[in-house]
Amino acid sequence: MSRQLIFVLIALSVAIPLVIKIGLPNEVTSEVMQVYEEIDRLGPGSVVLVSFDHEASSLPEVKPMAQAILRHCFAKRLKVIGLALLAEGTAIGEQILRETADEYEAEYGRDYVFLGFRPQFQAAILGMGEDIRRVFPEDYSNTPLIRLPIMRKVRDYRDIALIISVTDGDMPVWWVDYAVSRYHKGLAVAATAVMATSFYPFLSSGQMIGLLGGLKGAAEYEMLIEKPGMGQKGMDAQSVCHLVIILLVIAGNVGYFMRK
Repeated sequence: MSRQLIFVLIALSVAIPLVIKIGLPNEVTSEVMQVYEEIDRLGPGSVVLVSFDHEASSLPEVKPMAQAILRHCFAKRLKVIGLALLAEGTAIGEQILRETADEYEAEYGRDYVFLGFRPQFQAAILGMGEDIRRVFPEDYSNTPLIRLPIMRKVRDYRDIALIISVTDGDMPVWWVDYAVSRYHKGLAVAATAVMATSFYPFLSSGQMIGLLGGLKGAAEYEMLIEKPGMGQKGMDAQSVCHLVIILLVIAGNVGYFMRK
């Protein structure tokens, strides 16, 4: 079998599931279900803080997870406060939040707000426990928070029902150290697959409520909210591609022994 044919087969195995819905079976894990149930039990008007703690290189993984969670929040009529503790996540987070809010006709300043980026994330996390307006006196568009209806009744973590960290690194550890341990806030995490295993000890200890891990976590959450997206498509593409690779390996071995 020529290399060109192999490249074509792999390309098709990835591209076709991204265009045509296949819908391969996917089992929802308990850690993803815990995030869903925590958000689902919140009443309308409850405030959720979503922190985009990632860089641009992880966008294909973090965006489906963030979109699935935000769709659930807006469908439940929750208030969403977005921010970024890594500089590269700022513009990406604002775009994801705005696009998802538009799907549900959510009003900026009343139903959601994006605060932007602050350096020195340890100080930012601690500072928001005392007064969010000290850390973020203005939003991403330089509008004073006092002018935004959503922020008039939100002063610190006591007014926030849940913190969600969308991450590709170890930022959730700092949320645990400074928001969970000190201010006793619930924390859910949506992490890239390579980082997800690092957070299972925090799940076992109860310091994290739940965890989405990469595209699989996004696909599971999309199943729960019944909103198929890039998570399910991405998992279908991965599964089909892996199957094609396995078949190619088998075919290569059969061909080798037949030649002998």
